[in-house]
Amino acid sequence: MKEHLISEQKALPIVIAGPILRRVDAERIVVWAISSKPSQLGVKLSHGNTDVSIAAQNNRCIQIGERAFVWLLEVSVTTPFKPAERYHYDLTFDNADYATLWKGEKQPLLYATEHHFSFCYQPTLTNILHGSCRKPHFDGDDALIQADKLVEREFYNNEPRPDLLLFTGDQVYADDVAGPTLQAIQQVTSMLGLYEESLEGAVVSHSAELREHELNFYQRQQILPQIATNTALSKLFFGAAQKPVFTSVNAQNHLISFAEIMAMYILCWSETMWEFVHFDASKIKQEFQTRFNEEEPVIRAFSKNLLQVRRVMAHLPTMMIFDDHDVTDDWNLTRGWEEEVYNHPFSNRMVGNALMAYWLCQGWGNAPENFDDIETFAKQVFTGNQLHQHDAFITLLHEHEHWHFSLDTQPPLYVMDTRTRRWRSESSKQKPSGLMDWEALCEFQQAIIGKPSVIVVSAAPIYGVKIIETIQKIFTFFGKALTVDAENWMAHRGTANVILNVFRHLKTPPKFIILSGDVHYSFVYDVRLRFRRNSPHITQFTCSGLKNAFPSALLQRLDKLNRWLYSPDSPLNLFTRRRNMSVSACKPYTGNTQTLLNKPGIGQLLLTQDHNVKQCNTLCNDGEKVEFAIIDDEQTRGNE
Repeated sequence: MKEHLISEQKALPIVIAGPILRRVDAERIVVWAISSKPSQLGVKLSHGNTDVSIAAQNNRCIQIGERAFVWLLEVSVTTPFKPAERYHYDLTFDNADYATLWKGEKQPLLYATEHHFSFCYQPTLTNILHGSCRKPHFDGDDALIQADKLVEREFYNNEPRPDLLLFTGDQVYADDVAGPTLQAIQQVTSMLGLYEESLEGAVVSHSAELREHELNFYQRQQILPQIATNTALSKLFFGAAQKPVFTSVNAQNHLISFAEIMAMYILCWSETMWEFVHFDASKIKQEFQTRFNEEEPVIRAFSKNLLQVRRVMAHLPTMMIFDDHDVTDDWNLTRGWEEEVYNHPFSNRMVGNALMAYWLCQGWGNAPENFDDIETFAKQVFTGNQLHQHDAFITLLHEHEHWHFSLDTQPPLYVMDTRTRRWRSESSKQKPSGLMDWEALCEFQQAIIGKPSVIVVSAAPIYGVKIIETIQKIFTFFGKALTVDAENWMAHRGTANVILNVFRHLKTPPKFIILSGDVHYSFVYDVRLRFRRNSPHITQFTCSGLKNAFPSALLQRLDKLNRWLYSPDSPLNLFTRRRNMSVSACKPYTGNTQTLLNKPGIGQLLLTQDHNVKQCNTLCNDGEKVEFAIIDDEQTRGNE
């Protein structure tokens, strides 16, 4: 099948995904890519017309299929990069023919008169892009295109490019997949010969059987064994139960195998493999063909813009952290969820496969030095033409405690892991877990204490919309935390008390910026401590989603209720955990009274040289720029 598909098309490109520029530090850069050939890859650097002297290269490779090689290329230089100056990089090959082919392949990924990819080292952050929740089959344009346009302006209008691109969660949706996307995934899996795997505890014994199985499309919730002890697991893991307050989860095409998830990353980050894909509704059961045909044009439109997405990620340092949909909805939300999912071999494998793919495609490039043990073990797993010690590798990933990372910039950037080090409820396994446990929060506090300013990335907003948190609290009281995604910083008493105490600490950075996403709408909060003159100035900028949105009518009602019930002077604030804090909404300039912006977009945080917030903009997917009205010190004192 795979040979037939490839023979009908032109040869596979040499680079099928990337390059993605990951870290740029004072003396190193990290680049990620996936190639279709075993040729040795490297990186060369130049500054102007001069080659940059390289001190060391660490070119790591993991083969994930017959024609798929994941590369993490780390280059150290002998002389530190000069701030704000343009440098160039390119991929090198030990095969001259491949190098020639790459010279042609890369041309559409270059701006203006570039001959090689460019980057800037920016130790002082003044222009940061951030976003989350990029769902391919959401019927709307991809806001990442706006990031590409910003970089393009450097070459045509001489405007400085942004310093950094931050993905704050749900870069892929492993649990919510359109039928045409799943069809593309399975074709790419076959064409690249991505490694399949045996499965335990499922109605199929091997992942290769999924392609021809009658439950393959739109019925995967039935693949878990339907026995008395696992019926609840099927609903829990696949999200079969409706979520009436916020959204209904569509997990009927939930990705299962490692190969499927790797193909999803390739298809979300690169245009190359889409030209090999053929959609065929006749392969879908009659009852689902209407849905398939409705999804197909949305997916086709998504694939058309991927060249620009790939281009901007090759030119901006791109940092990433997971949220639930990168793995599965409600990932580790409650202790009960964890007990059900991790004690079943099949669901544990599914979560583990997503975490394997996250490490390879996202986590590894954030801070390669944090994954030496995982990299060493991976050499035993990805050998030959299959996966070895698969479950042991997954166990190692589950036990890993360094998914968080930081950048030594000004202000320093600290990216939280709010998914794997949770504060589990001891009183009830149905109550939501805290997003970070006591030990993780103490590490976080020690990392930021005493600094004059800091930028913190939390996938979920630390300061959420109070009316929504109240609804979640009511559902949690009746044991329905999973029904409303009761995943907020205030949902667990221990976590809430510790994170709020961090802000109340006398040595907490006086300039404190929080970047978050997750919720599918955007807002900006200005937060101060009540009754204290030397309160830290806390600005939270939530921007979501890149390609997703909240149900519009519902959000308008919730926004209005929140403004009525929880205004800064409302006595209802006394019944919240944040009673000692004044939380003021910075309204968007949209011509109405709403404080919540419900348009897909990417956030742009602009800072002054002394690290004060200058602007918070949402660059919407339709090209509109919405600026939030930043509250200055005098306005804040008036609100208090």
